[in-house]
Amino acid sequence: MATLSSSYTIGTLARAAQVNVETIRYYQRRGLLPRPAVVGGGYRTYSETDLARLRAIKRAQHLGFSLEEIETLLSLNEETDRVKARNLAQDKVSLIDARIVQLMEMRNALAELVDCCRHGDTAAPCPILRALSA
Repeated sequence: MATLSSSYTIGTLARAAQVNVETIRYYQRRGLLPRPAVVGGGYRTYSETDLARLRAIKRAQHLGFSLEEIETLLSLNEETDRVKARNLAQDKVSLIDARIVQLMEMRNALAELVDCCRHGDTAAPCPILRALSA
């Protein structure tokens, strides 16, 4: 892990946040991360705040939020927008629950085909391939 300091170059920021430099540039273009100030020597430097924001973006992505949703979340005020944040998170939970149901249906259908293939008549056509071509 990188040593914490008050300022980072883009490379040290990327290493500290465990992302690619191009990811940082992309987030800047999207407005998720502010463009850094240019300091002496023409170097752009990033702050601890930038690192914290970058880590927040990555955590939100790991929770399944899209970059558009993350942009909305980052625009909310921690003190006054609790209900909005909770509603966004609840909407994501509902989508994940629906996806879990869909994945379980897919899994069960595929497991049934595998079982039919395993225990079916070997002279008959493959039930998996037949189901795909139907």
